[in-house]
Amino acid sequence: MKNLAKRLSNFFLIIAVSVVLFGSGYKLGQKNYFSSASDQAPAVKNKVSDFSLFWDVWDKVEAKYVDKKKIDVKKMYFGAIKGMVASLEDPYTFFLTPEENQQSKDDLGGKFDGIGAQLGLKDNRITVIAPLKDSPAVRAGVKAGDFINAVDGKSTKDWTLPQAVSKIRGEKGTKVLLTLERDGKEIKIPIIRDRIIVDSVELSFKKGVAVLKINQFGDNTDAEWDNAINQIKAEWDAKKIKGMVLDLRDNPGGYLDSSVYLASDFLKEGDLIVKQESSYGSSREYHSDRNGRLLDIPLVVIINRGSASASEILAGALRDHKKATLIGEKSFGKGSVQEAIDLQKGAGLHVTVAKWILPGGDWINSKGIEPKIKVENKIKEGNTLTDEDDKQLKKAVDLLTDNK
Repeated sequence: MKNLAKRLSNFFLIIAVSVVLFGSGYKLGQKNYFSSASDQAPAVKNKVSDFSLFWDVWDKVEAKYVDKKKIDVKKMYFGAIKGMVASLEDPYTFFLTPEENQQSKDDLGGKFDGIGAQLGLKDNRITVIAPLKDSPAVRAGVKAGDFINAVDGKSTKDWTLPQAVSKIRGEKGTKVLLTLERDGKEIKIPIIRDRIIVDSVELSFKKGVAVLKINQFGDNTDAEWDNAINQIKAEWDAKKIKGMVLDLRDNPGGYLDSSVYLASDFLKEGDLIVKQESSYGSSREYHSDRNGRLLDIPLVVIINRGSASASEILAGALRDHKKATLIGEKSFGKGSVQEAIDLQKGAGLHVTVAKWILPGGDWINSKGIEPKIKVENKIKEGNTLTDEDDKQLKKAVDLLTDNK
């Protein structure tokens, strides 16, 4: 019920740096579609009464462009809408085609179609970091440490990680052929893609410390958080752990309500978590609605340049209430709230409607949050961070275990 309420409210904070706003489109209609749309928007017609220039350009492109195969009226239509919204020059306000809108929902739901393997780089080679539990990758025999030399017969030499991910992901039920290198020998493994569900909360224990990593603030985060916190509380009450590390690195954000819910487990009822100042001239304060389950646990929060929006609300609120020590690197710096609006025919619009202010009064937009203890992970170019190289996590654990 809580997740449903969040979806209905449509307010969330999510970083858009990975969203491609231009160059991709979807098809929908021709001039008669524009006419019906404009008839429903008299306010726009009053501001721009003459669309003749628009249609003049449209007609000339259709008539004169050299490659007629590239003339796609629906793609042009959505491209026009994207351009209109992009004119606001706000990277977090953007139009989504139906496919992009569904992908956005799937991402927040922690699901996608693919083989279910975490990929990384080792010596500039695409490498399997770990196949996910019960995934197609596991069933096909993919193992951690495998190099991926080719995808569907195409060499991965000089590929970036996003390139590899985009080629390996695909629609459920389709096949991808991976050429793997293991112990110096190549093997070819065909894999049928499936729907992959990714946990947004990951709990582990290191040296008597609970380490809770939050990957995003999505549809399932609160429920997964509750399960993890109940385990941590049991360990803390039984004096089996010395403290807790909250890992918010590379967490791009998600639902505002979820960041408030998580923060409340370390705060007293009524404590201010974040203040929202909207474009409508009003403001709203979000307070803890309960006494937290872990009020007294020693807490260290790790942030980096990929910690954004809802992550920054959580980290900033815990810092301002002196509930946690922040370590790592300066966070991304996203201090605005977007409303996600579902439009006709499956399209969507994310529009900035407010900015948020931390309890101490900071608006961190474009500034980020500075950690109290700066620790930078330095790894060899072309490699992916391993537990052995993770100085930030090691420092966080050490802070909780030293002299105890």
